[in-house]
Amino acid sequence: MTAAREAPDILSPEFAMDPYQVYRVMLDAPPLVWHEPMQSYIISRYEDVSRAFKEPVFTTDNYDWQLEPVHGKTILQMSGREHSVRRALVAPAFRGSELEQRFLPVIERNARALIDGFRDKGTVDLVAEFATHFPINVIVDMLGLDPADHARFQRWYTSIIAFLGNLSQDADIAAAGLRTREELAEYMIPIIQERRENLGDDLLSTLCAAEVDGTRMSDEDIKAFVSLLLAAGGETTDKAVASLFKNLLEHPEQLAAVRADRSLVPQAFAETLRYTPPVHMIMRQPAEDVTVSGGVIPAGSTVTCLIGAANRDARRFADPDSFDIFRADLPTNTAFSAAANHLSFALGRHFCVGALLAKTEIEVATNQLLDAMPDLELADGASPVERGVFTRGPASLPIRFTPVGS
Repeated sequence: MTAAREAPDILSPEFAMDPYQVYRVMLDAPPLVWHEPMQSYIISRYEDVSRAFKEPVFTTDNYDWQLEPVHGKTILQMSGREHSVRRALVAPAFRGSELEQRFLPVIERNARALIDGFRDKGTVDLVAEFATHFPINVIVDMLGLDPADHARFQRWYTSIIAFLGNLSQDADIAAAGLRTREELAEYMIPIIQERRENLGDDLLSTLCAAEVDGTRMSDEDIKAFVSLLLAAGGETTDKAVASLFKNLLEHPEQLAAVRADRSLVPQAFAETLRYTPPVHMIMRQPAEDVTVSGGVIPAGSTVTCLIGAANRDARRFADPDSFDIFRADLPTNTAFSAAANHLSFALGRHFCVGALLAKTEIEVATNQLLDAMPDLELADGASPVERGVFTRGPASLPIRFTPVGS
């Protein structure tokens, strides 16, 4: 095992500027790192990270201190029957006919409303004017909440993500996250109680009414899930929309292919998840001593799994630092399931329950944006820069286009 002082520091400005360069070093260096400031072991190779996601010895007990302070107890912290029942309560709303018939129109409507705000302008910052708002607006509307509260949920979402990515333990960020938990509870609990008495055709009603083996979700369970949905559902889609278009704009021949054949959109999304994942690291905690490449991780330790590095491991992917929607080692038919080759939705029992929702949102957004901006290109002088360490995506994406019908 190597010490953190011998490896590039993932909390350094140099890492934040270009983590992919650091990942290349880490993937070639001794594969197990102890990081003293974070009090965490770091693994980066595909083999090790995929094991950490799939094998039961790697628990999510770390979420007791990492997530519960801001969300409350969520299904991510549960295991065994408790986890399987809670997952069965929420999963049906995010797949199959529930998703297609009830929530696809919500997604389409929200994408169209945001695009209407700039479709005649000829220019847009795709991050500030679309990606940042799209998934949160969709979640608020799916839940059947007041659209006038979009801005409030946007603020809560930003605070939650900052709390989860607070690797340096900034006290102000931590305090803001705790305030958000209180504010969200004060807002949501009365609405949940009212909705139980007046069920509708929305996601919140579905959660209130769901029952599996005699188990139903409590008001606190539902509030915690809503908080988790804001963070996980918002951040993945927000960063993915912007990153997908950044990647395609930087590879014009692949953009042209997707524009001509929209069936390639899922491939472009899958490759974006591998090449520039929205979430770069997830933590786990082994229940017993476990051997990985490079050494042994003691029971009870925190393990930081570098998804961004594992997705670019040359042991798993050919030419991993190239964006290629046609690559043969990333089959699209499994890319949004627990059998995915990339690791951006995790794997195993904690595979992202909202993966198909994210896929649907990306497909709708991409198709509507390409329809509205058929000749889109980066604005003159634009050089998009990614920001973030825990989560990462373009800070802005200035685009110019000829309005349809001009």
